Amino acid sequence: MEEDLGTPTSVRHVLGEPAHAPRLSVGLARSALVIEDAQRLRYKVFAEEMGALIGGGTGLDVDEFDAYCDHIVVRDRDTLRVVGTYRVLPPHRARRFGRLYSEAEFDLRRLDHLRPTMIEIGRSCVHRDYRSGPAIMLLWAALARYMKTHGYRHLIGCASTPLTDGGLQAAFVRDAAQRHLTPPEYRVFPHLPFPHEQIERVAHAELPPLIKGYLRLGAQVCGEPAWDPGFNSADFLVLLALDRLDRRYARHFDLIATSAQA
Repeated sequence: MEEDLGTPTSVRHVLGEPAHAPRLSVGLARSALVIEDAQRLRYKVFAEEMGALIGGGTGLDVDEFDAYCDHIVVRDRDTLRVVGTYRVLPPHRARRFGRLYSEAEFDLRRLDHLRPTMIEIGRSCVHRDYRSGPAIMLLWAALARYMKTHGYRHLIGCASTPLTDGGLQAAFVRDAAQRHLTPPEYRVFPHLPFPHEQIERVAHAELPPLIKGYLRLGAQVCGEPAWDPGFNSADFLVLLALDRLDRRYARHFDLIATSAQA
């Protein structure tokens, strides 16, 4: 069903899971049925929670990129249901498909020189009952092992902020992201910019857990967010280079310093 990616001992230690916590496993989906379980979870999160216009009544989130991607899944070992997922588009399959997913939203030409060692991640989601920490940590650990195993040095992906609140949180994230921007030579430009200047700022808002996690890992934001009407979200393109990976996470994810040398 899945190719085991393992759970590094250091990650188990970091999670500090109590005895009553769900027993989770992580791996690469190796059957159409497991991928379908991931697509069903994606629909539940993106369509039912965030209001994305996807699925066409099938209850599944499916697009043309799925066949070209590897699908990382976290499964509850007691219930066997998929409770977290990422999809990963490696560079050789991106070349075969002809483009990256994020190219529909951004001009990526300033990142062209990174493409041979760059993966694109997307469709990240965790079931609402499993968002306390362990599931996303396992997804990140699996991503780190995936990159290390295949020798990839860079990761990009769209981090989405839902607009169900009228864009208040997205505007806050946009302003907070100004402290975490890439150098100008790594900037991208949205085809349809999110009109943050029209949104009222609120005094108290929080970064979404996924974006906060990316920044803690050492990721940077590549510029202004794009507006995705289909997913009802503002999308921020993030870039993580392994030589910028925070040392604490590098140690936890078994990415020793020498593995991050270009």
